[in-house]
Amino acid sequence: MPKIYLSPSVQEFNHYIDGGSEEYYMYLIADAMEPYLRANNIDFDRNQPQMTLSQVIADSNAQNYDLHLAIHSNASPEASAGKKTGVEIYYYPSSQNGKRFAEIIANNYKSIYREPGDIRLIPSAALAELRRTKAPAVLIEVGYHDNREEAQWIRDNIDNIARSLSKSVVEYFHQDFKEPD
Repeated sequence: MPKIYLSPSVQEFNHYIDGGSEEYYMYLIADAMEPYLRANNIDFDRNQPQMTLSQVIADSNAQNYDLHLAIHSNASPEASAGKKTGVEIYYYPSSQNGKRFAEIIANNYKSIYREPGDIRLIPSAALAELRRTKAPAVLIEVGYHDNREEAQWIRDNIDNIARSLSKSVVEYFHQDFKEPD
């Protein structure tokens, strides 16, 4: 059975423009992914909100996961706060499996995201969850939480995001996607 490590953001200090935190909403997405993963016989473990990033990486590396999925929302630099939109999907540059997973996520996300042309794949050796995890890893920024419209889109699409990410996991493992009962 394939096994994935889900890593929703532990950044409770990153506040949405009109209430809530990045950690709160990313945990809702991970919660919503669970029934989809179970329905498709994908085993999973998750980080915990009180963990530091180093603890999350150590926890992921403590077992042999087939994938590591970090789920975040983005914020603009102060000079452009509230003005940016888009989805960024990061993978480690030399990881062919990470890149393949990122491409699958991008393709599936296009069917739910409000601006499909605003989804970017970005190789990065700078992000610890990509660089230091043993399993092929992807970090998705599901949208910008400092943009009022985009933050509302995230809140309104928790299940759609979870379904899209889960469908991508299933597709990565060359399985047919099944809806939960």
